[in-house]
Amino acid sequence: MITSAKKENSNALNLIYIISLVFVLYVLKPVVVPIIIAIILSVSVFPFVNLLEKKFHFNRVVSAIFAVFLLSFLVFLLITFIGFQLSDILEKGELYATKLSEVYNKLAGNFEKYLGISKNELSLKKINLGDTLKDNFSSVIGFLSLSGSFFTDVVLIPLYIFFFLIYRKFFKSFIYRAFSKDGNTLKAKEVLFKLYEVQQNYLLGLFTVMGIVGILNSIGLLLLGIDNAIFFGFLAALLLLIPYIGIIIGSLLPALVALATKDSLLYPLGVIAIFGFIQFIEGNFITPKITGSKVSINAFVAILSIILFSMLWGTAGMIIALPVIASLKVIFDANPALKHYGFLIGEPLDEHLRSDARIRLKIWKEIRKEKQRKRYIKF
Repeated sequence: MITSAKKENSNALNLIYIISLVFVLYVLKPVVVPIIIAIILSVSVFPFVNLLEKKFHFNRVVSAIFAVFLLSFLVFLLITFIGFQLSDILEKGELYATKLSEVYNKLAGNFEKYLGISKNELSLKKINLGDTLKDNFSSVIGFLSLSGSFFTDVVLIPLYIFFFLIYRKFFKSFIYRAFSKDGNTLKAKEVLFKLYEVQQNYLLGLFTVMGIVGILNSIGLLLLGIDNAIFFGFLAALLLLIPYIGIIIGSLLPALVALATKDSLLYPLGVIAIFGFIQFIEGNFITPKITGSKVSINAFVAILSIILFSMLWGTAGMIIALPVIASLKVIFDANPALKHYGFLIGEPLDEHLRSDARIRLKIWKEIRKEKQRKRYIKF
């Protein structure tokens, strides 16, 4: 009876700890999210920093500054390229709006003709893309200000990366001191190496998958004759940063352009079908083959973590959900008390996916073979 009461008290305390942790993480979002992003990016540029230090004998501070500058420059080029492409698309906004209005009126006429729904009930005001953007400019600025201040993060994240790179041995020593037992750092070193390996594998795999998916998307859009096919193809691939959802968002813009520029509804449907097929190929063949088993998170936990992290930290949470969950799996697997949670996060074994009907069929076949063997012996 006393043991049962102690267990209930322990469970209640654990629940309070979890709720408190979630609350603290939510409140400290402007601090925690940039730090997590900086850690992930530090892992991605560390091989380059290591190359500068060992092969070219750069000073650690100089190599870190060079790496941060190069990373910032590449991100700036990417954002500038996307901005120019979007401005080019916005210049054609009036043309697209007019065409979409015509398509809408045609569909509304068909609804009225075949379904008896009045066209007035589906009335569409004239679309003015410029006025719409002006009216919603404050909303756009508000979106950029998510996770504290967008512009502050732009400054802080490179600064965090710089300090993580130059203080990396100092932070490693802290982890060894904090998590080693009786001065034995072997277990802490092993866990830290696995965390680094998981992040590297995830990032390299993600960038490789983005390149392949971008090429496949572009080929599909070029075959359909969609405007700005290469841009839309790689933009959708870039949105793979938001797993499962990004490719869906990325398919909407070229589908709308296809609807506005083509005379048949088959083109936008074709865009969605091609992107859906590529998403299927990416999820079931490309990513498992490239990323491998080192980032083994089952699909249910992946989707659930994206939803929960988006509720906690918004869009940034969706982007960093999988790297964080993959890191937690490594930590859980290394701790005997939490190993069952690591098992829950990981990929199920074949025996867990095998249906009982198939098992019974296999047993029945074995029994049948045994009976036939006995009959043959008797004969």
